[in-house]
Amino acid sequence: KLVAGLIGSSQALQTWLFSFQLYYQVLNFAMIVSSALMIWKGLIVLTGSESPIVVVLSGSMEPAFHRGDLLFLTNFREDPIRAGEIVVFKVEGRDIPIVHRVIKVHEK
Repeated sequence: KLVAGLIGSSQALQTWLFSFQLYYQVLNFAMIVSSALMIWKGLIVLTGSESPIVVVLSGSMEPAFHRGDLLFLTNFREDPIRAGEIVVFKVEGRDIPIVHRVIKVHEK
């Protein structure tokens, strides 16, 4: 009887440990996701840009930026745009911002 009682309590302990570990892993994952979301929202506020970090998707900006490069964007400047500067803009109907170098400025 003593051996059966120890085996039964050992299985209960293992079940409890498994449940505790699962709860701990879910809680850790939730904390990581919420931390990433808070950092992203903080960057939005600090930079004034709705997309503070973007990935270069094509090779059109080489040699300055290569595919896969991360760009940190800000929206502080209110000076006029000049040729040679890099700008980011959104096209209506597309979710991904477009990154390009200004070649020529046309003024009205």
